[in-house]
Amino acid sequence: MERSLSMELVRVTEAAAVAASHWMGRGLKNEADDAATTAMRTVFDTIPMQGVVVIGEGEMDEAPMLYIGEELGTGTGPFVDVAVDPLEGTNIVASGGWNALAVLAIADKGNLLNAPDMYMDKIAVGPECVGKVDINASVTDNLKAVAKAKNMKLNEITATVLNRERHADIIAEIRAAGARIKLINDGDVAGAINTAFEGTGVDILFGLGGAPEGVIAAVGLKCLGGEIQGKLIPMNDAERERCVKMGIDVDKVLYMDDLVKGDDAIFAATGVTDGELLRGVQFTGGYTKTHSLVMRSKSGTIRFVEGRHSMDKKPHLVMKD
Repeated sequence: MERSLSMELVRVTEAAAVAASHWMGRGLKNEADDAATTAMRTVFDTIPMQGVVVIGEGEMDEAPMLYIGEELGTGTGPFVDVAVDPLEGTNIVASGGWNALAVLAIADKGNLLNAPDMYMDKIAVGPECVGKVDINASVTDNLKAVAKAKNMKLNEITATVLNRERHADIIAEIRAAGARIKLINDGDVAGAINTAFEGTGVDILFGLGGAPEGVIAAVGLKCLGGEIQGKLIPMNDAERERCVKMGIDVDKVLYMDDLVKGDDAIFAATGVTDGELLRGVQFTGGYTKTHSLVMRSKSGTIRFVEGRHSMDKKPHLVMKD
């Protein structure tokens, strides 16, 4: 992949974030998602690559754009797999909450797992804890392993978990072990990525979330030197059969190299609402400000990008009253 592609991709997430941010707090999650998807798709047309969506908004008959199998880019440049989540945290934006992102990941063609749209059990950690955790081990044992790897006391470790009834046992075990918990209402891509940044105060992520989001998070953690492990959790026979047709063993633990192969991948995200890592979109009247993160695994480069956008020159991102 071309080195310049990293910065080109930031333009894609910036556009999606700005479009979605107009809907913050309005209680209209579908409208926010549609705005982000349309803006992201529009800017993808200008990116010098030959991309194919492997994780997107759904199958061709389910989504009008950014559907699985859709071709993206100008038709020149590298052949790449594309994973997108135009608005990670639709409910977050609808309620004006914390940590909504516009996010994407790319890798060389054939290197991203085409994850089925179902639950994935996940455990994610930052660089200090790579090789120290095991998704098949108990929550308590993994907390102890993280504490040892980071030279911290168990009661200083913070785990992040989606605030769902299905996680009641995980939450109870974390509390019984004496660790701290940061419950998140949505957005486990951000939750996973935050484990690899010291300033976020998050040490480990546990729990079930979307499998496609697990692949996107894996690209981010690959760029950061972190780790995610996953196990697909089919909820019915139809989901299990889909895995069989895709050649995926549902009983297998999915490690980093299963989720994203090779040594070259790019992750880009722009904050839609404020979070631990990225600030949300801000409107000033004269211009709009964005805060983004872009990373490349091959070089290990991590960039935070502050954008200042003249909406007069980007009418496609201006919300019509």
